[in-house]
Amino acid sequence: MAKYSISIIQSKILQMRGQKVILDADLALLYGVETKALNRAVTRNAKRFPADFVFRISSDEYEGLKCQIGTSSWGGRRYLPYAFSEHGAIMAATVLNSKRAVEMSVFVVRAFVYLRNLLAGNGELASKVAEHDRKLATHDKYILAIVNAIKKQEEKPAPRKARIGFNPERNKQQ
Repeated sequence: MAKYSISIIQSKILQMRGQKVILDADLALLYGVETKALNRAVTRNAKRFPADFVFRISSDEYEGLKCQIGTSSWGGRRYLPYAFSEHGAIMAATVLNSKRAVEMSVFVVRAFVYLRNLLAGNGELASKVAEHDRKLATHDKYILAIVNAIKKQEEKPAPRKARIGFNPERNKQQ
């Protein structure tokens, strides 16, 4: 248990479907069990795991994760992984009922709480980012107008320039 810290657990927490989650393989590693043992415990105790506690990720979400976390594309899993919310991670510790799972669940909860507090404390920063996004949207409109004006200028044929130098045709008329 000493080799894990809250920051290591935080690195395993992902944002999916609007909530912070940890994947079954990472949770199983933290709790000291095999992933299939964790998933069997969830299946056996399905009534304890409503949709806001645990969900199976979609194949599209899994493909995105493979790019994000560097999972190999050729093997490893037969089934799509489960994603556990903070409450689901706690419930998993109770159904596993091992000493390590109970001890590690404290770290997992602290990691979730720390991230939640970090996000709540950055409310002012989030509003400033949103304000800048609104300003950029306005700037984008102006830039688009400039680009369209330039395109219109390019579409007009260039005026014909008078030829510079000696022109025998012009001199004959005089």
